[in-house]
Amino acid sequence: MTSNIVTVTTPVEKEAFLNVPASIYQNDPNWVQPLRSSIAKQLAPSSPFSQYGQLQQFVALSEGQMVGRIVAAVNRRLIEKEGKPIGLFGYFECIEDFEVARSLLETACQWLRDRGMTKIRGPIDLSIHNNCLFLVDGFDSPPTIMMPYNPPYYPEFLEKAGWQKAKDAYAYHFPLDKPLPSKFEKAYKIACQSGITFRPICLKEPGFERDCRSLYHLFTKAFAHNWSSTPRSEAEFLEEAKELQPLVDPDLFPIAEDNGDAIGFWMGLPDYNIPLKQVNGKLNWLGLLKFLWYRRQIHQARVIAVCSLPEYRRKMVPLALIYLGMQGGIKKHKPYQSAELSWVWEDNHSSRKLIEAAGGKIHKTYRIYEKEI
Repeated sequence: MTSNIVTVTTPVEKEAFLNVPASIYQNDPNWVQPLRSSIAKQLAPSSPFSQYGQLQQFVALSEGQMVGRIVAAVNRRLIEKEGKPIGLFGYFECIEDFEVARSLLETACQWLRDRGMTKIRGPIDLSIHNNCLFLVDGFDSPPTIMMPYNPPYYPEFLEKAGWQKAKDAYAYHFPLDKPLPSKFEKAYKIACQSGITFRPICLKEPGFERDCRSLYHLFTKAFAHNWSSTPRSEAEFLEEAKELQPLVDPDLFPIAEDNGDAIGFWMGLPDYNIPLKQVNGKLNWLGLLKFLWYRRQIHQARVIAVCSLPEYRRKMVPLALIYLGMQGGIKKHKPYQSAELSWVWEDNHSSRKLIEAAGGKIHKTYRIYEKEI
């Protein structure tokens, strides 16, 4: 199919950009439409990203119909961290037509070449703290909250266009009807005996903001060397945390402390994608009513992170956090029947070993791609 790639500049074009996914996935029962307001906020000129990066939105037009979209981005924090002129592409959506996909990808590549980039990586929506990764295996179920989803032909198109795998990531499935091995409860007791204390995150102010500031410094230190990860400012972190505050179940979010200082945490969330699937990307009054109604159907959770400072691993803090997080999920009257821990880089062998020891099984595989430009 012949398509025309349009540089998005006007409000009408920006609205059309947001509309593209609905036509791509209209017959896909597993797709969960992201909140349009969240995507628009990420791409707005007033977003925090504008302070350290550049981006450009593009849409593909064919016979008056929107048939694809892409965003090219320069994240100066990533370039500074890796010491290489690496550009990003993200927010990619496309009909099942290779020529449309090729045109979108080449447009993003050229925009980045014009700004001195020599390599492109993606899909990454501005940073890996937003949506990233293509699903390459495990298309038989919907994504959990804040996880990506795409048709199987997206990675096929990239590979046909000469892109190379940069790194895979895995999502692990945990059934909650099977007890953890006894060593996890023993680890919790050992951690407590060594002076480590555990408590749920505080959801009321000012305790929530105080906890989030502690978690920001812990998160920044613990994940400083994560591949393709870029640091966030405290203000960015707090803004993201406050958006998630109404969604948190404190039983799924234990914090480990040593003499009052946060040294580890387990971050789990109820899978709000189950009710979000019903609102079609809009939390207007009708969408909010649907969300509140369908949230009663939540039966699973997503574990977003298990974090511990390295020096506390000998005190069994990571295993203790897994024990507490899982215990929180199976408390009486809790609705959770299973959990997904996602995502974990394929070469993060220490975390994968721990997750698999706890009974996690890989059930989805995701991929980041790269290409020299």
